[in-house]
Formats: sequence, C-alpha cells, structure tokens
Amino acid sequence: SQPTTGVLYKEDNYIIMTTVDKEKYKCLLPLIASGNEEEEKDYKGPTPGELLEPLFKQSSCSYRIESYWTYEVCHGKHIRQYHEEKETGQKINIQEYYLGNMIMKNPLSEPGLSCGSNLFLSLTQIPTKNIEGQMTPYYPVELGNGTPCSLRQNLPRSSTVMYICHPEAKHEILSVAEVTTCEYEVVILTPLLCNHPKYRFRASPVNDIFCQSLPGSPLKPHNLEQLEKQQEMLKMPFRRVKEEEMPSMKEEKFSSIHKPVAVGSHQLLTVGTTHISKLTDEQLIKEFLSGSYCFHGGVGWWKYEFCYGKYVHQYHEDKESGKTSVVVGTWSKEEHIEWSRKNAARTFYLREDGTQTVRMVSHFYGNGDVCDLTDKPRQVTVKLKCKESDSPHAVTIYMLEPHSCQYILGVESPVICKILDTADEYGLLSVPS
Repeated sequence: SQPTTGVLYKEDNYIIMTTVDKEKYKCLLPLIASGNEEEEKDYKGPTPGELLEPLFKQSSCSYRIESYWTYEVCHGKHIRQYHEEKETGQKINIQEYYLGNMIMKNPLSEPGLSCGSNLFLSLTQIPTKNIEGQMTPYYPVELGNGTPCSLRQNLPRSSTVMYICHPEAKHEILSVAEVTTCEYEVVILTPLLCNHPKYRFRASPVNDIFCQSLPGSPLKPHNLEQLEKQQEMLKMPFRRVKEEEMPSMKEEKFSSIHKPVAVGSHQLLTVGTTHISKLTDEQLIKEFLSGSYCFHGGVGWWKYEFCYGKYVHQYHEDKESGKTSVVVGTWSKEEHIEWSRKNAARTFYLREDGTQTVRMVSHFYGNGDVCDLTDKPRQVTVKLKCKESDSPHAVTIYMLEPHSCQYILGVESPVICKILDTADEYGLLSVPS
C-alpha cells in the first residue's frame, strides 16, 4: 500500500526490478522536491570566497594532533605536517613536510567572474563530499608547490582544502587524508559559509520505495523470505540483553546532530573520541574518581587507557598476536604531591567578573615500564580539562611525547567540567558536594 499523504508517487515513475530467481516487481519511486530552491535562486549575498575572506585575512591557523604527526593549516597560506623530537640538552629536531602552499593564486579570487558576482556556481556545479553518510557541499581551495615527493619523481605535494558549513565550528580540521600519493584532502568546518544557502547542511531525505509483484511472481521474493527467517532465528538468543547493558562505543554521527565528529571542537588537539556508557553523572563521577571507571581513546596503532588514581596504559590489539600493553605511568600520591610542589597542578581561568575558576588540573604518574632509549621508567603528566560538548559523555584522549618516554596525556570531557572546581592545592579531585 502507498502513503496517502507526504511524498508524491506517480504511476508512471517506476522501474522494474528482477531478482536472481527471475521474479519481477514494479517499484514506484518517490518524486523528490527541494524546498530550498527558491531561497537559493533569490540569494544575492556574498560569494563563498568573500564569506571566507576574514579567515584568510586574519592569518589564522588550525591544528590537529594525531598519534605521530601534527597538522597545521594556516588558511590561505600553507598546510604543514610535522613531528617534534625534544632531547634533553639538545636542540629540537623537527621532521616536517609542506603539503601545499598558496602561491599560485589569490584564495579570494573567483576565476572568470566580476567582483561581487553571486552566480559564481550553479547548484549542480557545487562539489559535495560524503561526510558520515551525508553528501555535504564544500568550497575547495587548492594549494600546490609543497615539499617535493620522492615517490613521484620529486613533484611537489599538493592539497585541496574543503571548507564545509558548520554553525558552531571554530574552523576546526575534521580530517586529513592522503587521497593519492602526496596529494591530500583536508576538511575544515567553518561557520562562515553557513550564510550561503547552497552550502548549508541539509539532511538527505529518506523515502520509501514501494514494490508490487507482477503476475507470476510471489508477493515477496523467495530470498527475502529466507533472509527474514534467518534474522528472526538470530535475534532469539540475544533478546534478554538490555540495551543499557551494551557498551556504548559508537561515535555520534555528524549527520544526526550536525556537530563535529571527534572534532574536539578541535581546540585542535583531539585524537579519538569515544562515548562512555549512559551512567548517571553522579554514578559516573564516583566511579571515575575511584578508578573503577577507566577512559579509553586514541587513534592509530596505539590506544590509551586512563584509570584515575591508578595508571595510564598504552596498548595495541591484534587478532593474531593478541594485546600488547605498555605501562606508561602508575599513580603514587606522594610522588604526585612532590611533583606538584615544583609544577603547576592547577591552571586557572579568569572570568569577566574577576573571579577565578579551575580550567585544567595536571597529575603526575611515574614508575612506568623501563624505556629502551633512556633506561629509565616511563612517566606521564595527565592533563584533565573541561570540554563542553553536545554529547555529555564524550571523552577525547590524545598523547604527546615531548621527550623520549616522557609523555603528556590530554583527557577532555564534559564529565571533568563538573569536578574541576573541587581540585585542592595539589590538583586532587573529589566528588562535588
């Protein structure tokens, strides 16, 4: 049966589908109409290049730190990929590559158009990219003349920066990908493009397709009936498991909430955002502070496990060789207090009304596994920072190694926002009263 309201179906808008068993079905397709066409047709505002002009004029840069590389996008200037190694008593060694430089053309120029022209692209010409299953329009800026690439006869590296509308973004780097050897795509989320109707985020409509069996074919295809029976059989043993008992490790979708994914609003330091289970805030805070609820995160080869007041582990899981785990640091209250006498355990933020609030606390975890390079135990400074998020249980974890086997573990979450102000002079936290 077809719906009587909503999406329109016409008898002549159909296709004939044939299964492998030669069963035939007539499938009616929905007529899709866009409600935004009028607004887009009447738009007489600035072009995308003009909307992005403040970003290029401010000489602002965005950063994304991954497990080894840091990416620096200085808008309209260059993209740099680098890694710093700091050895005690020696100068800093920097390994770096420029993935593209803006020397070929002005990023604000729209080729072949007079200044202020609004019809710089027709709707069909605006490129789109699949972001979390949604075809999202973007404005491309090409950067060439990067560091020569030895794998391509020393041709210079080049990149396409794709600017995407996101109302609450702060020009964060959503992703960096090497699409072919030494050619890159960088996705930037920015609110500046959202004033242009053709670049606004639009959820892809999902409409039903109605299929009717043709004479000589069963009501449902034979293979479909078999599949449905198998699915019913598979469901049976698992029905007792309650949804809230299942671990919730799935990231929020960009498409469903229209927020950055793992984009630690990219301060830009996020690497790996997971979502912790939906315990109540009070339970969660108690379990976190007791060390019985541990945070996990990280991308790439190594993942990280942080148990407050217990330890920091770095691990890699492999189907064949199992789990490889390294103790990065273990907790000793006495050692931390000794460390905090020489280092700032609390960092404050000054509010507009003159009062102070704790912005971040730092904890020292020493006595990790002995490091091959230094013959000394590994150690880590854990920096706990408040990060507001639409997902109250999001946790972002990233690790830096400023010196060999001496680490900084960044842990950011809305959960931490609720307990930072309980920090004592040593940065130790307690359950809010």
